[in-house]
Amino acid sequence: MIRVAAVADIHLGEGMQGAWADDVAGLDDADLLLLAGDLTRHGTAAEARVVAGEFAGSPVPVVAVLGNHDLHGDDATGVTAELTAAGITVLEGTGAVFDVSGTRVGVAGTTGFGGGFPPATASGFGEPEMKAFDARNRSLADGLCRALTELDCDVAVALTHYAPVPDTLAGEPPEIHAFLGSHRLGRAIDDCDRQDVPVALAVHGHAHAGAPDGRTPGGVPVHNVARPLVEGAFRTFVLGR
Repeated sequence: MIRVAAVADIHLGEGMQGAWADDVAGLDDADLLLLAGDLTRHGTAAEARVVAGEFAGSPVPVVAVLGNHDLHGDDATGVTAELTAAGITVLEGTGAVFDVSGTRVGVAGTTGFGGGFPPATASGFGEPEMKAFDARNRSLADGLCRALTELDCDVAVALTHYAPVPDTLAGEPPEIHAFLGSHRLGRAIDDCDRQDVPVALAVHGHAHAGAPDGRTPGGVPVHNVARPLVEGAFRTFVLGR
């Protein structure tokens, strides 16, 4: 059995040292820790350094994707460098495999992007800005699909910040669903070429007022681990081999 702990939207800033270190150090009921984005407030390297300090003492591997707050400062490279220096694996259209008691657990991740869900979805028609919006949506979803397909593992997990299904957005105003997730992420999870080892779990954040659980159209369990929805420091999922 594989135990995966996850949380998102912790929004740490300068001066918040010590907010998570004890919870992280005591993480003895998990094999892997996933951070589903929005780890900082404004996406600065200084804030990322605080995050790095909080999670550097984790007794289990830590895997993260960046969120929209982490990208706000236009310094994804600096934020990623701070997290990586602390031993955190940061994914963007990439994957990583971890050995958990002889089972290869693969995690593929992306920030993801907005775009909405049928019947109301963005398209690449019209102004350059709309074309750019749709192009980013498609590019990051395609990157997730490739990363999932390329994982050589026994158990596969998808990690995003934006939601891949509308189920976990229930509770958020419908008017902003297009800015909280995209059906293309759910399609990437369902359509990646993993017939032998299908995706067992998808985790995301971003929707603070959303719902905790849902499924892709293909049946993959999806869980929203935004901090306001999580009781305790983390939510833990148990995966069979």
